[in-house]
Amino acid sequence: MDGAQGKCGEVEDIPPLLNVCGTTLQYKTKKQIVTATYQVDFKVFPADRFILLGPSGCGKSTLLKAVGGFLSPVSGRIEVNGAVVERPGPDRMMVFQEFDQLLPWKTVIENILFPMITSHKYSPVEALERAELFLNKVNLLKFRDAYPHTLSGGMKQRVAIARGMAMGPAILLMDEPFAALDALTRLKMQQELLQLWDELHFTVLFVTHSIQEAIILGTRILVLSPHPGQVRAEINAHDFSHENQTSDGFKELQQRIHDMLFAEEASQVEVEANGK
Repeated sequence: MDGAQGKCGEVEDIPPLLNVCGTTLQYKTKKQIVTATYQVDFKVFPADRFILLGPSGCGKSTLLKAVGGFLSPVSGRIEVNGAVVERPGPDRMMVFQEFDQLLPWKTVIENILFPMITSHKYSPVEALERAELFLNKVNLLKFRDAYPHTLSGGMKQRVAIARGMAMGPAILLMDEPFAALDALTRLKMQQELLQLWDELHFTVLFVTHSIQEAIILGTRILVLSPHPGQVRAEINAHDFSHENQTSDGFKELQQRIHDMLFAEEASQVEVEANGK
């Protein structure tokens, strides 16, 4: 691994905010039990922009849900600030890919206020101050009284990000939040997320299947193998951004990750072809 980290259980100078140790995840379908990930290890430290990258079906979104407390490992453990994750909590806020994650009968400001009020984490006065603060940070304060159906897809995702950030979570969980956006809006949302991080240095665990997006947004990238997801590599990517994505270093890293993701798949196809 490029970014050397201590093994599960080791004492480190800076304790990880998130510790995923030997985690195997499974879920049931109508016909079978599916193993989504197998013995996955990684650590996320404060202010990391940590990317889970892999092909479709490798279990990256399942991992995110497990960190969120919506799925329990069949083996291994997941810890946040040293405590084992057993259920969802306000220390882990999720931003989903779907545009309909906002409550349609509530206004923008009401959507942001809702988790703060229902969790009793903040008083009504403090919750309103935080809602307006983060709505302003995503440049949507003038839409505070609008309803979700009047917003574009990108605007809805900004509201979802503001809602998550306003809760003051230990870690923001983002499940391919820009995948359904058009190319220009996706680029703008990436830039805005990085600008927000530059200001606040929050911790984010971000799922994507785009190698380019992973390199641009991530300080560290966990590359997962095809199903079931296993760790192929952990790569430092903090030297790259939108501005240098045409550089040789960016292109080399992009190709290296591409080879990691698809070499195994290509080998399997070749074996099957030769066996016929």
